Amino acid sequence: MSVDTETVRRVAKLARIAVEEEDLERMAGELNAILGFVEQLNEVDVSGVEPMTSVIPIAMKMRSDEVTDGGKADDIVANAPQSGENFFLVPKVVE
Repeated sequence: MSVDTETVRRVAKLARIAVEEEDLERMAGELNAILGFVEQLNEVDVSGVEPMTSVIPIAMKMRSDEVTDGGKADDIVANAPQSGENFFLVPKVVE
């Protein structure tokens, strides 16, 4: 895939990045180099390789799935300017 200056201009607009006119040609070259590297990754044989989330084998930490109220209601409203029955009290906004 080849990126031209018009494509760079469009990508910059979509990303809302201000790119000067004199930088368009340089950025097109940089994007072509990046895309060339990505195309090289397609040549890597990954058949038989399991997907992984880490470079070292680790077991996912599990906890029991229990529904609780958290026991933190008093702590949560402790710094509120006004609270009542573990709820935040706010001034009335709509009449």
